[in-house]
Amino acid sequence: MKKNRTGMGEALFERAEKYRSIAKYDKAVEVYDKSLSAFRKESDIPSMLNCFLALGDTLRAKGDFTKAKKFYSEGLGLSEILDDRASEADALVGLGLSIRALGNWSEAMSMVNRAGRLYKTIHDSKGEAFTLWARAGTYRIKGDVNRAVSTYHHALEKFRALRDRSGVAYSYCGLGGSSRVACKFRESEKYYSQANRSFNRLEDIFGLAYSYCGLGNARRMDGDFSNALKYFKKAEVLYSRIDDRVSYAYTLWSTGETCIMLGKMQKAAESFIKSDDLFKQTKDPRGRIYCMLGTGEIDYLSGKTKKAVNTFARALKSAESYGLGLEKKYARKLLAASRHGRGFPFNLP
Repeated sequence: MKKNRTGMGEALFERAEKYRSIAKYDKAVEVYDKSLSAFRKESDIPSMLNCFLALGDTLRAKGDFTKAKKFYSEGLGLSEILDDRASEADALVGLGLSIRALGNWSEAMSMVNRAGRLYKTIHDSKGEAFTLWARAGTYRIKGDVNRAVSTYHHALEKFRALRDRSGVAYSYCGLGGSSRVACKFRESEKYYSQANRSFNRLEDIFGLAYSYCGLGNARRMDGDFSNALKYFKKAEVLYSRIDDRVSYAYTLWSTGETCIMLGKMQKAAESFIKSDDLFKQTKDPRGRIYCMLGTGEIDYLSGKTKKAVNTFARALKSAESYGLGLEKKYARKLLAASRHGRGFPFNLP
């Protein structure tokens, strides 16, 4: 819901929006909080709703999914009271993405689909494109890679038709990641390169970091480990600047995998420890499973076979409990290999 705001709340909200636009997320959250307090004093309910959603979006961008979920839930309740269907859809998709990151892809899919139906009802094409993008990512986490790729393509077409350059670039990133786990590494690099060029033009720091990490993984899967590490370093610098803990954690995991391939076990172990700590903070179970798999590989390659087997078994149990298809497959593969003594190191996608 858009509304002409007046007074202190409006001025603070606009300042917070500027901080968010340049990816200064911590500062943006601080100023949004002050803005929300001012709107409460002014009894400006529609502006409070805008603030709830903006806080949800900003906290989600920096990997604070639990707090993001709280603000999206507040926004959802308020949008239903105000009968604001556009904001209701925005809250639902944000809530879905936050819940997905916390490990519940099934409930996330349900919320994203509800949002998609609402956007369709109010003829919001941009919202429909965004829910397609969110649905594609949920398919990927579920482990339905082919459906993820086809849905990202659908989102890409929609964003192109709308001339939404940011949406197009994020669809390229989604296609890059899904192509990698489908073992189509050349395609993955092509999509991430297209995204990287777009984000450079858009001056989108978060997107740029995302594409650098993707390019690093594409180089890693091609065996070009030195360039992979250069790309990861670029991503790390940007993620640190914007305090995005969860994306930084995935970059650290990728760095750890690369170090395993280079035989640098101590460095790999350090990367996985840092990465796992961040995943613990952000309550990301999927990330923690990847850290278990990486740590298990180090154990196996260091001659601690029994410890490796136990670690892979724990990863498999966790992946099964969250219904994560790809991670189940990787854990089973590593578990079988550790019992039969072959295939290491694996260089997981």
